[in-house]
Amino acid sequence: MATVSDERIGPRILDPSKGASQPGVRAHNERLVLSLIRRHGSLSKAEIARRSGLSAQTVSVIMRVLENDGLLKRGAPVRGKVGQPSIPMALNPDGVFSIGLKIGRRSAELILMDFVGHVRQKLTFAYSYPLPDPLMQFVKTGLAKLGSKLGPARHKRVVGIGVAAPFELWNWLDQVSAPKDEMEAWRHFDFPTEITRSSDLPVTVENDATAACSAEHVFGKGREFADYLYFFVGYFIGGGVVLNHTVHTGHRGNAGALGSMPIRRDGVRGQQLIDCASIVVLERMLIEAGIDSNGPLSGAEEWNGFDEYLDEWISLTAGSLAHAIASSCSVFDFEAVLIDGGFPTDVRARLIEKTREEILKIDLRGIVEPHIVAGTIGRDARAMGAASLPLLSRYLLEQNLGFQAEEIEGRVMMASRS
Repeated sequence: MATVSDERIGPRILDPSKGASQPGVRAHNERLVLSLIRRHGSLSKAEIARRSGLSAQTVSVIMRVLENDGLLKRGAPVRGKVGQPSIPMALNPDGVFSIGLKIGRRSAELILMDFVGHVRQKLTFAYSYPLPDPLMQFVKTGLAKLGSKLGPARHKRVVGIGVAAPFELWNWLDQVSAPKDEMEAWRHFDFPTEITRSSDLPVTVENDATAACSAEHVFGKGREFADYLYFFVGYFIGGGVVLNHTVHTGHRGNAGALGSMPIRRDGVRGQQLIDCASIVVLERMLIEAGIDSNGPLSGAEEWNGFDEYLDEWISLTAGSLAHAIASSCSVFDFEAVLIDGGFPTDVRARLIEKTREEILKIDLRGIVEPHIVAGTIGRDARAMGAASLPLLSRYLLEQNLGFQAEEIEGRVMMASRS
């Protein structure tokens, strides 16, 4: 049976089921195939069968369905020495689209992203501090603009809206110099309810740093590791935890709240990582030195003109990250630590190199030093992470891509006999 195409939100893959029902198993296997292709790139039917454990016949049926639904596209035939040429299949960028909304300290971004992670359109809304009413007006007009540029056929393939926002926005008073009574409006604000006033698309909300981790996990370097710790150094540092190829959010959605990790440096107590390893720390350095930070730190391709303060900030941030990494790896044996942020790529490279130096100064007895590597998404990580949420929930598997699919096939056979 083919998957069902929904006229409003594009090709449908049913939610995976752990039971023995045929639709649930079929949906799981379709997600498995899409996830393997996403992780490894273009794959032939034979390669997918080998990696998934599914039979060649089952893979052939699934790929035909996914191709007919527009989720996969054929590549050029690859000719070998014997037999028919193999035809690699890849994700179709136009197969589905998703929308991501990132809410930041000084601006919000609304992006339209395709199935392979390319940002097709981006809209930006700048403000002194975020407030619900202006932000929802931006979302309303922005969704209309994005939809008008897509055209009717592609518009039907937009599958959802993801929101990346810091938790407890109403507590940002000191950080954004906002009036308490105005920011209090965030306390009882419900994103899905408010956004659905402007759109009938499903809405998913995630912490902004966790969303950034999802972007790295789906589209970036994270695909290479099963278990890793992720830091996103934004205006406020945050992060994420990936275990067994799965971004873990925790029971309360607060897993990977790395900014809250206690850090003790130079005999100073009572500090958290957010106080030592955030871009706001550099901003305060520049303000105290009489340097306008809005220009050089707000999306600039290069950070020039304040090398002395940048050097000091990199040193402070790297030392703090090293202590946080050592503490985290004493709890779980992460194979890698990925570091990214809202800064130019050369600053990221310097920060990672300095962090590698700093962690060697720490007593790591009993701890296996993880690989410390650069993230690859950069400033767009939070918006892309938001847009990845509908794709993850609808089309992809995060966990156990080595799942032995023949077990599922056995369940199907049992179910068909009952």
